[in-house]
Amino acid sequence: EPQEVDEDCEDIVEYFREEDGKKRPRENYMDRQGDITYKMRAILVDWLVDVHLKYKMVPETLFLAINIIDRYLDKVNTPRTELQLVGVAAMFIASKYEDIYPPEAKEFAYITDKAFTKSQVLAMEKKILRTLEFEVTIVTPYRFLEVYKKMLRLNEETFYYAWYLIELSLVDYKMLKFKPSEVAASACLIAWKMMRNWMMEDFEEKTGYSEEQLRECSKQICVYLQEEEKGKLHAVKEKFSQTKYKQVAKNKFL
Repeated sequence: EPQEVDEDCEDIVEYFREEDGKKRPRENYMDRQGDITYKMRAILVDWLVDVHLKYKMVPETLFLAINIIDRYLDKVNTPRTELQLVGVAAMFIASKYEDIYPPEAKEFAYITDKAFTKSQVLAMEKKILRTLEFEVTIVTPYRFLEVYKKMLRLNEETFYYAWYLIELSLVDYKMLKFKPSEVAASACLIAWKMMRNWMMEDFEEKTGYSEEQLRECSKQICVYLQEEEKGKLHAVKEKFSQTKYKQVAKNKFL
């Protein structure tokens, strides 16, 4: 029954909002990194999107892995020679946490073109977990999007377009300033304007956000979406250009 779905989702959203953004890196942490830049981070995230797709991991694994990377880099000054190692170790942690059959450590070492060994991946895994004090559980934009999908009764194409946008937001360092709920709600808002399949009043009631409250976050997503068309990082776009995802990345932003 629709009413039961709404009530169940509202309970979940209430819990999610209590946890929203509690385990986030500082939005300007890259200013304190001496050897890596936000552009290097973007290249790493873009590559990890391909790795995630190659090993067919669940969606939440990618979002958790990027959160782990950012929280670790917020605390540890990291040389650029170790950045890819941090990335695969974070994905290894996230996959073991989320996937039923996670890839083994040796596979994550192999995917780096043997730049790192299995023992190095395992050592970095321990270092990351100790740095984060083993606090891995978080609420990501994808979790919010799943709930919004049910509450707003998004059709498949609209959901995939919003999903495309929140994955794009992972690549953009500037998006760290926004809470997961804001990113997911903004992606839904943009998708709504693209697909026009529900009423705005319903949107505000279900998400708790007005269009005005989401203006800054939505604008940043749109700016990056337009920049991505001209950029060199295309892993997310290529993924969501597949038939499996209704080829939503081929929709031109208006």
